[in-house]
Amino acid sequence: MDARKLILLVGALVVAAITAFMARNILTGASAPVANAIPAAAPQNTTEVMVATRSLPVGTILDATSVKFVAWPKELIEGAYYIKGESELAKLQGTVVRFAIPAGQPITQGALVKPGDRGFLAAALGPGMRAVTVPVSAQSAVAGFIFPGDRVDLMLTQSVSGGGDGPPLKASETILRNLRVLATDQKTDKTTDDKGNTVVTTYSNVTVEATPKIAEKIAVAQTVGQLSLSLRSIADNQSDLEQAIANGDVDVPADGDPKKEKEMMARVAARPMEGAGGFATGADVSRFQRSTVPGKPVDHGTATSPVPGNYPGGVAVRKGSVVTVARGNSVTETEVGGKN
Repeated sequence: MDARKLILLVGALVVAAITAFMARNILTGASAPVANAIPAAAPQNTTEVMVATRSLPVGTILDATSVKFVAWPKELIEGAYYIKGESELAKLQGTVVRFAIPAGQPITQGALVKPGDRGFLAAALGPGMRAVTVPVSAQSAVAGFIFPGDRVDLMLTQSVSGGGDGPPLKASETILRNLRVLATDQKTDKTTDDKGNTVVTTYSNVTVEATPKIAEKIAVAQTVGQLSLSLRSIADNQSDLEQAIANGDVDVPADGDPKKEKEMMARVAARPMEGAGGFATGADVSRFQRSTVPGKPVDHGTATSPVPGNYPGGVAVRKGSVVTVARGNSVTETEVGGKN
């Protein structure tokens, strides 16, 4: 290879290297403005609106975990949306969903009913449900720590006298479970102080959600004895679901569809339950109390047989034939064949 060709080859390599270096610098420098332009433009074209954090069916009482603010394109914002800076989450707590809202969708002002508005309590009720007010005291209402949206069990405490002359039977039993609290007295939301802490106050009435049949039972229970509320744990819903499946009260989707299973669990968690519950008698807390209902008094019949009932000291028996003898103001009973 002659010197001329060698010089041309070296020159071509130098030009190619310079060209590649310049192209690399151009590409590297151009990427920075493009990357910085995207986040800079996003805040100018969006506004934070209130959306549902989960699916909110009709009758849901809003709390702090039900909604949140997210960025939303300005061109898609409607006048009925709740805008950050114009609406406060704290003021919407305790409102009720009037129309079903899917998860992630903006909440409109027409979809919520505020406490005190006409039809508020009716909107809070599920389809086919009723609102029933239960009179309570501070002691029987967990010292005021029950709030709208909580789930409670209803206990009935009564004295059963029976047919005997002994002390009555003291008994308490859980007659209804998983009742949703709609309001305490006439309040449908939690009361908070200036720091956002929940203020616990006492009340004399609690309004709960119930089926028509359960509403009738609550009305009768108020005339039988004293009613008390016990606050349920959220974890109790899982055990109730397992029991409902074992009893055949709910139908488990055969195809294993996760969406159908989630809907089934939501139905079980939301429904009030009746039927056999736990109970306790006076003997369970004190050895000096009864464990059964007092039996009937001893009958003087013609046959000797045990008399049903709980009699201290053993089993009472009927006597044989008895003759009543009256001598002036003295009346005595003498068993035929026995000693006078």
